[in-house]
Amino acid sequence: MRTDLNTPLVTSAAAEGETPIAAATLSTAEREKVEKAAEKFESMFIAEMLKQTRRTTREFAAQDSVYKDRVNEDMLDFADTAVADALSGQRAFGIADAILRQLLPQDQAAPVLQTSIPSRRAAPALHAQDKPVALD
Repeated sequence: MRTDLNTPLVTSAAAEGETPIAAATLSTAEREKVEKAAEKFESMFIAEMLKQTRRTTREFAAQDSVYKDRVNEDMLDFADTAVADALSGQRAFGIADAILRQLLPQDQAAPVLQTSIPSRRAAPALHAQDKPVALD
């Protein structure tokens, strides 16, 4: 099977004569595996970002700064991983949602995204009958 970055994998698989994956054939267990993998990737991304932030802070810190000390570095790495896992479980950065939009068929990705994004109150929309305000 050839890899074409401009078209979805289902389309390129169908072009090669293989049977494309139908949206209905994706089981709940497979869907949960995809969701878990997306959350784990987001967790790894956040943990690496925290690790790099800590390293940069240490490099730019003054010689007598508390941030220069490497005491308990392994426990700080553990804490970074725990924070990253908690943030990815809430899908705080939206990386897992973006991955799910790309991997899952559209009809199956929609329920995942609707449950993961907190509801926001929409701003009142302007209607055509509203009169414009003159700015004198």
